Amino acid sequence: MTADVLLAGIVLLGSSVQWLTGMGFALVAVPALVLLLGPAEGVVLANCAAGAISVVGLAGGWRQVRPGSMVPLCVAAACTVPAGAWMTRQLPEPVLLLVMGGLVTVAVLLVMRGAQVPALRGTPGAVAAGAAGGFMNAAAGVGGPPVSLYALNAGWTIREFVPNAMFYGVVVNAFSVAANGLPELSGTRWGWVAAAMLTGALIGRGLAARIPEHRARRLVLLLALTGGITAITKGLWSV
Repeated sequence: MTADVLLAGIVLLGSSVQWLTGMGFALVAVPALVLLLGPAEGVVLANCAAGAISVVGLAGGWRQVRPGSMVPLCVAAACTVPAGAWMTRQLPEPVLLLVMGGLVTVAVLLVMRGAQVPALRGTPGAVAAGAAGGFMNAAAGVGGPPVSLYALNAGWTIREFVPNAMFYGVVVNAFSVAANGLPELSGTRWGWVAAAMLTGALIGRGLAARIPEHRARRLVLLLALTGGITAITKGLWSV
């Protein structure tokens, strides 16, 4: 029962920040889910939840999706998802914790710095970001940061970024679930997860009108950075 409540709390927090900022479910939830369920189950549950949230979020903004950018992003991601899924199955748990924690930590630090990378512009930049995002999503459940960096270097506004990020989230998580499979959770746990996602959506949408966007994003990144460092610490401790 305690584990179920903890699982629901993690999903609720991730869902809330996703609806609050347009990104962040995986960054916030994956390190905690990995520590609670193990690397394999934690990643695939994050893929399922983030994909479901993206489907719902895209319903109201699909007309703003930019096919010229999203097609190369998604095609490149589809090509690298199998490699990420393969790596997850091959590495021992302590090493996976180190890899996942490291990917989250580095990705957060790059986004926090607002890294300007000329190579992440135009169609070649979309391909590079998509390839990195697909691999990271299947291996560690965090495919969003490369797309965030691409959008930053492309000069997108937040209104342009959110629907395109949602579209990317639908596609890359669908491929990741196809490659990794579904998490082996009981019916009761699935119920907790569904209820937490719904509650998180209501909380996130309610807070969106009250919390300035820059503060919300800073909170998300700090939570993600804490989770990434925690996963690295546990991985080192378990080696």
